[in-house]
Amino acid sequence: MQIIAGAYRGRKIRTTSSLDVRPCSSRVKKSLFDTLTHRIDFEAAKVLDLFAGFGSLGFESLSRGAASVTFVDRHPESLRSLRETARELALEDQLSIVDEDVPEFLCRYSGKADLVFCDPPYSWQDYNGLIESIMKDGCLNDEGFLLIEHSGRLDLTGSPNYRFHKDYGMTRVTFFQH
Repeated sequence: MQIIAGAYRGRKIRTTSSLDVRPCSSRVKKSLFDTLTHRIDFEAAKVLDLFAGFGSLGFESLSRGAASVTFVDRHPESLRSLRETARELALEDQLSIVDEDVPEFLCRYSGKADLVFCDPPYSWQDYNGLIESIMKDGCLNDEGFLLIEHSGRLDLTGSPNYRFHKDYGMTRVTFFQH
């Protein structure tokens, strides 16, 4: 897995062979960033990468000029990989790695992000609650975007903050905005 554009283009993102972590595919990542490039200014953006896994989306954001990324995950192998990649890219000053359950993190988070990537396990039981926590609790700037990666079988178009979605085989990414 590698960064596809920006200052760190071609640099590797540390991973493991763990089947417990489902990384975003290169095809999906390229499409998402092509879509976002025309909608947000990455320069100085503040990004949250929730259920971060190996941090592919957060590190891609930093490569494209984001000011900071907060990675949130509980999986030990993910946390180790995030720290190794941050060290290898010398980005420790621009990111934080939080070992916490996402709902707990959202309850105490007081910042405002310009972009939130959220990639919960496909078996997650309360997507609507997750969306509401991010949208209603002030985690997202007024012009910011929330992207949730989920199973293509799940329909989130009924959310009042739904904007559009993109399908990639069995994966769907849904975009939300205030």
